[in-house]
Amino acid sequence: MSQMDTGDEIEVFYWPTPNGFKVTIMLEELAVPYRISPIDITAGDQYSDEYTDVSPNNRIPAIRDYCPPDGRKVATVFESGAILLYLAEKYGKFLPEDFALRSACLQWLFWQAGGLGPMGGQAHHFRLYAREKIDYAIDRYTTECNRLYGVMERRLQEREFLADEYSIADVACLPWIYRHERQGQKLEDFPRLQRWYQTLMSRQPVIKGLAVASDLRDDSAFTSDRGREVLFGRDSDPEET
Repeated sequence: MSQMDTGDEIEVFYWPTPNGFKVTIMLEELAVPYRISPIDITAGDQYSDEYTDVSPNNRIPAIRDYCPPDGRKVATVFESGAILLYLAEKYGKFLPEDFALRSACLQWLFWQAGGLGPMGGQAHHFRLYAREKIDYAIDRYTTECNRLYGVMERRLQEREFLADEYSIADVACLPWIYRHERQGQKLEDFPRLQRWYQTLMSRQPVIKGLAVASDLRDDSAFTSDRGREVLFGRDSDPEET
């Protein structure tokens, strides 16, 4: 892991996956200094002792903040949803001040972390990465993703964003909808969700956040013998992909 440059405030331990995209999109939206420390999850970098000190669950992303608001010299945060909340509170952006809207924002943030992400990750795994094509698992997670897309479709029926105003709830959900084809979903089946998606994908910070270190990712590594051993063995979680 490299040392921070003097002008960098946030160090992001990162690999270009949906959960990683959340943090780079958020930082681009905030327009704050940050730098990337790559963690190659297909090579097992996430299991190093040094990274375990940053992310006890051995998953990406995580951050180090060299200017935390409470006066500490450095703060570390792991779990992508917690990182979004930390950054929103620190910089006072993308987290509604209104009590009801803030509550809605947090509900949809937790909905993503507990539903859309894990189910989308399982769909990716069984549709793309598993050695054995298991029809039951493919159907199970593809169907559940379809249901979750329908939940978002209903939520967006009378509002532009998940919590009425653009927030970390939208930032959290977008990278998983960005992978809709991998989940066997067609956005044209969800016109309100498609409109939301197109609106967010036209934002320059989103475009920049999705492009960060994109050259690092080699999808073939996820289906190599080494990649499968590292990612999909006893100690790994397909949600990362």
